[in-house]
Amino acid sequence: MDAPDFRVTVRGSAVGVWRYPAEAPRPGSRRQESGPEGSEPSPDEASRSPSLLMLHGLRGTHHGLELLAGALPERDVLVPDLPGFGDSGPMTSDRHDSAGYARAVVELLGQLRSSVGEVDLLGHSFGSVVAAAVAAEAPELVRRLVLVNPIASSEFHGSARLLVPVTSLYYRLAAAMPERWGRWLLANRGIVLAMSRALLRSRDPRVRRFVHDSHLRHFSSFHSPALVAETHRSSITDSVGEHVARLSTPTLVVAGETDEIAPLRRQRELVRRLPSGRLRVLDEVGHLVHYEAAGEAAREIRTFLDEP
Repeated sequence: MDAPDFRVTVRGSAVGVWRYPAEAPRPGSRRQESGPEGSEPSPDEASRSPSLLMLHGLRGTHHGLELLAGALPERDVLVPDLPGFGDSGPMTSDRHDSAGYARAVVELLGQLRSSVGEVDLLGHSFGSVVAAAVAAEAPELVRRLVLVNPIASSEFHGSARLLVPVTSLYYRLAAAMPERWGRWLLANRGIVLAMSRALLRSRDPRVRRFVHDSHLRHFSSFHSPALVAETHRSSITDSVGEHVARLSTPTLVVAGETDEIAPLRRQRELVRRLPSGRLRVLDEVGHLVHYEAAGEAAREIRTFLDEP
């Protein structure tokens, strides 16, 4: 695993943070790592752009957002592994749910403020719930908010409604097992690939190979099955919608047209409730916008963030 650029201790967790400096991509740089979609550089001056902090989703790490960070080379991008995942230890003074993570991110932003200044905040999937909670609790820390495939409501429909009881049982069972067997169950290659295939929409073999490989390599990097189960419970009970009434930050919602986890109808309802929100829909994309359409998403994000 690549080492973080720096660490910040929040809520008892030594959080690893990866920095993608604002600069044109160079051969061999982290922003030039191979992926299914290329970056689109911008002529904007790096010094004029606020830093962008990105938050990954359930069972994710910073690796899942590298394509999106690479597609925004004009920005200084910071991507932490959330506590208990990847290279970050678990929190010792808080729960591993959306509220606990929001408090950790508020603390992180507070510590980074003197060095990075003004910050825009982006969250994907479960990370969108955390990001919305942060912007609602501490609007003075967030200039603009970007929600990618956000969990707009805790009410699930269609195939997602059928899957929730199954996945809940899966995570509860893993947490109840001896840790060794719980880890084996959660990291089982066949199950991880089945989850990956269920989320993917692209038929491009290159994209599919890239996403499957990423999930196999990084989807099982967590502190313990019990911690994952705690976070999963929050991911199916908490939503961005709970924070709408207190959200005053200008907000962009980037939705996938065929997303079954965060269906488009719910995204439209969410944006109508936001006091300063807008929606961009990416065609033929599901819940993995950050993998399948990083370049297209980055163009929408860049336009939104560059507005005065």
